Amino acid sequence: MQLNGIYQKAVAFGFLSVEEGVHLYHHAPLSDLMFIADELRKKQVPHGKVTWQIDRNVNTTNVCVANCKFCNFYRIPGHAEAYITDMPTYRKKIKETLKFGGDQLLLQGGHHPELGLQFYVDTFRQIKKEFPTIKLHALGPPEVAHITKLSKGPNGEKSTHREVLMALRAAGMDSLPGAGAEILIDRVRRLISKGKCGAQEWLDIMHEAHKLNITTSATMMFGHVETIEERFEHLVKIRELQNRIPIAIGTENAKGFLAFIPWTFQDVDTLLAKIRGVHNLTTPEEYIRMIALSRIMLPNIKNIQASWLTVGKQTAQLCLHSGANDFGSIMLEENVVSAAGAPHRFTYKTIQDAIREAGFEPQLRNQQYEWREIPETIEEQVIDY
Repeated sequence: MQLNGIYQKAVAFGFLSVEEGVHLYHHAPLSDLMFIADELRKKQVPHGKVTWQIDRNVNTTNVCVANCKFCNFYRIPGHAEAYITDMPTYRKKIKETLKFGGDQLLLQGGHHPELGLQFYVDTFRQIKKEFPTIKLHALGPPEVAHITKLSKGPNGEKSTHREVLMALRAAGMDSLPGAGAEILIDRVRRLISKGKCGAQEWLDIMHEAHKLNITTSATMMFGHVETIEERFEHLVKIRELQNRIPIAIGTENAKGFLAFIPWTFQDVDTLLAKIRGVHNLTTPEEYIRMIALSRIMLPNIKNIQASWLTVGKQTAQLCLHSGANDFGSIMLEENVVSAAGAPHRFTYKTIQDAIREAGFEPQLRNQQYEWREIPETIEEQVIDY
């Protein structure tokens, strides 16, 4: 397998095979991958700006029965620290979010065994009633799968993913995050997240969302028990699903995955580290390599996001020269990944400084990757969460 032939295919936006991706990973100089990915980025995102967002990650509940081996956040039912977020808390946090320039809540939580579809419908409706301008980037395929299993139709029949997604959208869900993808290989999922939906169900739920013209994102958590081949199988599955975007009802095509976000396993105090001895050994060079290869392997996804939360400022800045065009959110609040050791933080000022230091112009955006103006009344966030 010749590198030059694969390079030519990549710069022509060809769909590389798993084998070609693995070959690039093992044999291509990082400088070559960075150059090719950067050229693809310039063609796909010709304005050259680096986008970023202001939102807040609010957890609906920390009660979960999925028992993921990489999560320190969840609590079992009945635990003394278990909670379900109530409306007074949402009100307080949304008002703070708006004050700090945010336009969105990333709403996610655990697989609570007693919280079905009606709970989420009622919650979303109430939030939208009181704060109609706030966007809800809510749940994720594993939570949709869990809610579907708990739900029944009016005659006691089993609900479908489509029915649940339609009800959530009608209640106020604006977009569906790519949460819970981890690695879309069932061998891996059995080892790290056995209680979550399988790889195919994750993909099926995303396909239903795309058919309903619900915009989504895709993720990959790597650096744990997966093989290099499985990383590229994951990328190809994401790309193939994006290639199946149906024509939505109306005048515009469904957008499908708006972005892809690869991030590294955070291992501090996790069961994977304690029991299995699995540690995140991903180097900055390896992360940059995976960012570049994500751009190369996913020519049908426009936005590639660098995960500064898990790899830090300097590595994320280098990713902007390696195919990434987005810096994600400053995340006014984030509890799940931080609980496993991610220490990094940005404010609305320092994230722009970091983008400029890397040689790019920062541009505030919303979840749909539409540009926003920074609110004139924005305040520097100081939140103790």
